[in-house]
Amino acid sequence: MTSKSPSFASQHPLRQVVMPFLAGAGVAILGGLIGLGGAEFRLPILVNWFQKSLLRAIILNLAISLVTVSFSLLFRLPSIPFSALEPYVPIILILLVGSLCGSYLGVHFATRVSERVLRWIIVVLLIVLGLVLMGQGLVFGWNGLALGLPFQIIAGLAAGIVIGVFSSLLGIAGGELIIPTLVVLFGMDIKLAGSASLAISIPTILVGLIGYARRDRLRGMGNERSFLVAMALGSILGALIGSYLVRFAPSAWLHMLLGAILLFSAVRLALDARHDGRKEVKDTSAHEQSKVNY
Repeated sequence: MTSKSPSFASQHPLRQVVMPFLAGAGVAILGGLIGLGGAEFRLPILVNWFQKSLLRAIILNLAISLVTVSFSLLFRLPSIPFSALEPYVPIILILLVGSLCGSYLGVHFATRVSERVLRWIIVVLLIVLGLVLMGQGLVFGWNGLALGLPFQIIAGLAAGIVIGVFSSLLGIAGGELIIPTLVVLFGMDIKLAGSASLAISIPTILVGLIGYARRDRLRGMGNERSFLVAMALGSILGALIGSYLVRFAPSAWLHMLLGAILLFSAVRLALDARHDGRKEVKDTSAHEQSKVNY
């Protein structure tokens, strides 16, 4: 797995703290405006701005997502109506089992492919998430599907696996997929779905991090400690600001705007992947030619 050379943003001591804090806050404000942690926006910034290798960016994103989601759940505890969640406990458990399996599968796959292949996979996933965000006005207009218990189990497990794979491959909490799943498949109220998604996200993220740790992919993360802490603190602050500003922002155009940002990020990553592929072919050709000349 190739790694990028550190940029000035990651080398300069001041920017090692200030820039990650501001970036984390800005991303979390965007995420807070739509009730998410913003990790889907954070990943392209980690790769393109801070020049982190893709796999390292995913792991950093998972760690920051864990902090953000944990604090979001803590802030939300006083307002969570557990009595209203009680009827949905079996559904939440089914989704959780699926997401844990999916998270494991995602880690297994991410650590066995080249960075170029992984980058193209990330491009596809970001496009899917962008389209999901842009279509959420339609999604949340549904009243839920009338599924029998066997179909609920099958649909919940399948959806959970997809959510877990997205989580471990993008380093996201998965709320952008969990919430629509609970609303569309099971008819859960959107506010309850937001609380349930936090409960599902935390163990899913933990399984992803443990999976990367077992594959010795956390080595060297100690060097990222100040960067990680700064961005996590910025994310917590941004989530608080975003949750306050959400009452002033019209959600319809906001989802469209943020979905478009994700699609733009996907295009940017795709162009980078194409450029890296051409450079790799050019370097290989030059190497082969040098051997012939020799």
